[in-house]
Amino acid sequence: MSKIRLKGLIEEDFLNYRLPSMFLATCFCDFKCEKEDLTGATFCQNSSLARAPIVEVEIKTLIDKYINNPISKSLVIGGLEPFSQFDEILNLIKEFRKYTNDDIVIYTGYYEHEIEEKVKLIIPFKNIIIKYGRYKCNSPGRYDEILGVKLASDNQRAIYYKGDNISEN
Repeated sequence: MSKIRLKGLIEEDFLNYRLPSMFLATCFCDFKCEKEDLTGATFCQNSSLARAPIVEVEIKTLIDKYINNPISKSLVIGGLEPFSQFDEILNLIKEFRKYTNDDIVIYTGYYEHEIEEKVKLIIPFKNIIIKYGRYKCNSPGRYDEILGVKLASDNQRAIYYKGDNISEN
């Protein structure tokens, strides 16, 4: 059985997407947000998560929790940096698609051009939404129409890869 490493799981999340979601917090990050900040500040919007223990979970167990929960209508993957665990995330998406075509949302701090090849491997699974862009400290943020939530930084945006077409805002 396939496993995924996580730092957190929220079975019913109402904060990260316009639909009720199961939220998975991934484990690793290269702290690119801090490296890009010109003020020299050290910050992380997920610093408490960075200190949380890593737990290994069977992907099938997560899917069973999702399928048996009448509240969740989407899967959100975020936390630190999901693309730092790309193989695990890709396996999760492959398994998840065997059971449902519900939206899968991935929050990444990368920009599109930085992970282009990995995105090409994910979007054929349809109904994939990727939120791109680094966290900027003291940014006013912006409301994202696709996600239906206010993002932490004004440079962030989501793209909805529906399969046949792409929606941007």
